[in-house]
Amino acid sequence: MVPESAVVGAVATSAPEPSIDTMSLHSVRAFLAQHAPDIEVLETTTSTATVALAAAAHGVEPGRIAKTLSLRLNGDVILVVMGGEARLDNRKYKDRFGAKAKMLDAAEVLEATSHPVGGVCPFGLPRPLRVYADVSLRAFDVVVPAAGDAHAALRIAPERLVELTNAEWVDVAQG
Repeated sequence: MVPESAVVGAVATSAPEPSIDTMSLHSVRAFLAQHAPDIEVLETTTSTATVALAAAAHGVEPGRIAKTLSLRLNGDVILVVMGGEARLDNRKYKDRFGAKAKMLDAAEVLEATSHPVGGVCPFGLPRPLRVYADVSLRAFDVVVPAAGDAHAALRIAPERLVELTNAEWVDVAQG
């Protein structure tokens, strides 16, 4: 038997572990393949991790970016998808949900959604979460949410987003 230390030029045969971003993007692609094969994931070479970056990368106004907020409500994680320029109205949120809005930190977001901050969306989740769509999305015929990665997004009608994610319409944005 040849000792391992005597093997010269040995190459590891296992593939490198996929990154969480790759796995997250894959989960979104798998979700879309099953539920909406007509929707294409749009990948960019530049980051789309903020509303401003996403709007510039996709050539749309910032309000058309559909940002997904991850919050904790009575011990459960919920997602609220709203227009890119919309801001959460704490009073409306508390009136609607009966509790103060509590944002998740980056590690909690990743654990709950499998998506990194900057790529969070209501598609390809590891387990069902309650999804809410703010009425601010209705100002647009098509919105651009992230697709599980800070370099990926998709274009979708707000009503279709609600349909695919079983979301409920809410009015929790300022204004």
